[in-house]
Amino acid sequence: MRILMAGASGFLGTRLADRLTADGHEITRLVRREPRGAGEIEWQPSTGNLDPAVVAAADVVINLAGAGVGDKRWTEAYRRTIRSSRVDSTATLATAIAGLPAADRPKALLNSSAVGWYGDTGDRPVEEDAPAGEGFLADVCRVWEAATGPAEDAGVRVVRLRTGLPLEKSGGLLKPMLLPFKLGIAGRLGSGRQWIPWMSMPDWLEAMVFLLESDIAGPVNLVGPNPVTNAEFTRELSAALHRPAVIPIPAVALKVALGGFSTEALSSTRVLPGVLRRRGFTFRHPELAETLRLALAG
Repeated sequence: MRILMAGASGFLGTRLADRLTADGHEITRLVRREPRGAGEIEWQPSTGNLDPAVVAAADVVINLAGAGVGDKRWTEAYRRTIRSSRVDSTATLATAIAGLPAADRPKALLNSSAVGWYGDTGDRPVEEDAPAGEGFLADVCRVWEAATGPAEDAGVRVVRLRTGLPLEKSGGLLKPMLLPFKLGIAGRLGSGRQWIPWMSMPDWLEAMVFLLESDIAGPVNLVGPNPVTNAEFTRELSAALHRPAVIPIPAVALKVALGGFSTEALSSTRVLPGVLRRRGFTFRHPELAETLRLALAG
């Protein structure tokens, strides 16, 4: 299968591109710099600059592009970057797909979104039919997903990937947590009662392949079947590292350190993988303790 991928150099994109290449697929990477090889094509999503012929050559488009939400302090400028990096890339791809003759359009667009769609759900479990919540990330997800509209209206299968927190020690949620936990200066965040929608990295990759090869369309929660609270996550990670984690981080300290991102860090998102379970996807790592052992050993 010929796959056109945006965001292939990111934490998730790198691993997915490697997996799909190993499976025998041909990956063309969209980059915003001078291409360094035959497998790269330059585009400029901020201006909508993308050669339609590049899109027409693909069987499937996968878009994982977007600035990291936890990479920098949330100034107003960085909030705009978080939003535009997602919406512009999605709109550019969806518009290019819709502008092609029907016979030339890719069969599917798998487009990143996030569990931030649901906002703070407290203790209430939610699946894909739940409406968008409130807050900055929920607002971003709303316009982000809406930007896929041209491709969907053109009859292309669109999957909106509401990804949670895939666990791997080299990036994502785990990487910044490891040092303070190893030093024994970590603990639960705030009350610790907020839910964390984690997923094993192998299951995330398997789910992406599952969606690529299926006829599933619409929103799909890419999370494990057993979310845990922050306090439970803290206990399991502490046990996996054989280090104490008894120093809770007060909410007020997070607000000082993280600014606007602290609201999202303290929010509770109890998301369940409704579509994946109903369509028969098998989770290889449904329990957090096993997943952490796997992630830390990798």
